[in-house]
Amino acid sequence: MVDKSIFHDFQIDEDAIERQIAEALNLTEGEDRMMTLIDQTVTNFEPGTILTGTIVNYIGGDVIIEVGLKSEGSISDSEFNDPAEIKIGDTVEVFLESVESSSGQIELSKRKADRIRGWERIIKTKKEGDIIVGRVVRRIKGGLLVDVGVPVFLPASQVDIRRPGDISEYLNTDLEAKILKIDEERRNIVISRRKLLEEQRANAKSSLMDEIQVGQVRKGIVKNIADFGAFIDLGGLDGLLHITDMSWGRVTHPSKIVSLDQEIEVKILSIDESKEKIALGLKQKTESPWITAKDRYPVHGVVKGTVVNITNYGAFIKLEEGIEGLVHISEMSWTKRVNHPGELLNVGDEIEVVVLEVVPEKQEISLGIKQLAENPWTQVVHKYPPGTVVEGKVRNLANYGAFIEIEEGIDGLLHVSDMSWTKKISHPGEMLKKGQDIKCIVLNVDQEKQRVGLGLKQMTEDPWAHAIPDKYLPGQIVRGKVTKLTNFGVFIELEEDLEGLLHISELSDDKVEGPQDIVKVGEDVEVKILRVDIDDRKIGLSLKRAQWANEDDAATDDSRRGGGIDGRSSGQLIDSSLFQKVNPVDKNK
Repeated sequence: MVDKSIFHDFQIDEDAIERQIAEALNLTEGEDRMMTLIDQTVTNFEPGTILTGTIVNYIGGDVIIEVGLKSEGSISDSEFNDPAEIKIGDTVEVFLESVESSSGQIELSKRKADRIRGWERIIKTKKEGDIIVGRVVRRIKGGLLVDVGVPVFLPASQVDIRRPGDISEYLNTDLEAKILKIDEERRNIVISRRKLLEEQRANAKSSLMDEIQVGQVRKGIVKNIADFGAFIDLGGLDGLLHITDMSWGRVTHPSKIVSLDQEIEVKILSIDESKEKIALGLKQKTESPWITAKDRYPVHGVVKGTVVNITNYGAFIKLEEGIEGLVHISEMSWTKRVNHPGELLNVGDEIEVVVLEVVPEKQEISLGIKQLAENPWTQVVHKYPPGTVVEGKVRNLANYGAFIEIEEGIDGLLHVSDMSWTKKISHPGEMLKKGQDIKCIVLNVDQEKQRVGLGLKQMTEDPWAHAIPDKYLPGQIVRGKVTKLTNFGVFIELEEDLEGLLHISELSDDKVEGPQDIVKVGEDVEVKILRVDIDDRKIGLSLKRAQWANEDDAATDDSRRGGGIDGRSSGQLIDSSLFQKVNPVDKNK
């Protein structure tokens, strides 16, 4: 029995099929009830009888039939399969519609007689599960009407294994199908081409899996195309031809290589019997061009190619079918700053390139454009030896320094540590601006790394060599301005671009939570120089020691005014070190 979900899926029931088949037979409801299968020897001339008649005339499109009644009947030649084969004297079976019409002739139908005899023949010779052949004559709701001698129903879901987009493409085509159901009472038949194909495919699959082997070249039909590849029917089982296995060259989409229903030869790459998966290859039918790539593209050789793709990091150059190389963005120019390869190249450009490296195992070729010209950095060492004063423009600022363009494409780095002998610079922006013209001195040139080291402070004599040590001596009391407070101390500006460090421990005799408790930024203070470190270029300062010195001086003055060297008149005790400041009394006076 047939699963009736076939009908439910398409919202069509058996009654609807019966009505549409009756319509195809051109029967009215009353005539349909009169369809009694009568043997051709019956001599009853009642309407609804099948009679044997003789063709007595063929005039225009009308065929005159004599069936033994008082008058003859006329049938259109369209009811014959091939009007060209109509011959006077031939006998035919006809269906008696009525004994006498308004024209005085009896009404006959060869088509209806053929349908009834066809149904009779199918009932006698076919059963459910048999294969039957017919022609698709009409599209009806839910499927197709197929003429197998009588009209039978082919549901849309049973047309093919994969439901086609438009079943109308099967109209007027002959096809084989399997009988799913014969309903004698309703006189309808449901057939399935899909079931027949599935059975054929299952048999073919079994045979295919028995004989298929890796490395074989087999024919197949392209059944489906996706972005990632194409499915090839090998005869019972589909294999996947992945896009990467279609060509040794670049493939933008599988449809560029194959088309639906195309017959192609493919190579079996792998077989997974448990999952019934087969991997196919098209390019593997020919030898990989990468095998001999090293011979055809020697390193340092100049070759021509076509730009086929441009990315942010470089351009792919097609050298031949299946061979592409990459020109990295860093290999495009010795001096020009290339932000994107599209600034220099366009897809389709024919260019010359230099082969830098060939790696057949990875199917990679590294190419260069800048190597076609001389590397200007080979001349930089001779052109800008250390000590050369150059003039350039500030091209860019980074946290660690400034890039100075000394000529087109040649930049030097002015590090923050080489900007000032005395000033502490946290960022180059404190001294320079982008686009500013500046003179520097070349400190070093690294040709291999393509770097030029520049100095700004070296344009003047190092004040730490003589000027600062001669001017600032340990023990001196000097005045400066507070420029910065930190958790470890205070920076004091002694003069322009020269700072000393007042450590937090040298702020006060008392415990200090933070420098802000003692001093403020912008405040002028007197400090004592503790040390001058020429190697580290640092000056150590003390606020409390400067205050001690001031107190000592004040105490000495008070002592002198009071007439007592011990200072008792002032009520203060004087540090014994102060006595060193008093000239000793000449005992001889």
